[in-house]
Amino acid sequence: MTIKINSQTFTATLLDNNTAKAFRQMLPMTIHMTELNGNEKYFDLPSSLPIRTVKPGSIKNGDIMLYGSKTLVLFYKNFQTSYDYTKIGTIDNIENYTAALGTGNVTVVFEAR
Repeated sequence: MTIKINSQTFTATLLDNNTAKAFRQMLPMTIHMTELNGNEKYFDLPSSLPIRTVKPGSIKNGDIMLYGSKTLVLFYKNFQTSYDYTKIGTIDNIENYTAALGTGNVTVVFEAR
């Protein structure tokens, strides 16, 4: 999958799970993601995806997760968490990823490749 943020394009690897497969079926998608907590951007999808939540304990910069059954989250900092998520995938090369996402809300384009 490719993720376009402003003028930068990143590649991401989707997991081989039902959540990622259902997400891939929604592509291409252009969404306006909201900043939260200085470490993530989120967007509420129009419909629920299948879930299999886990408590990851730690989040890594570049993790692509689903919170609940329809909140897509892009993480751009490493941190500890006690929340449950379903992992969708990971950004392949996080160089410049945090800077591209910036500090506020951002428009992101997701495309299958």
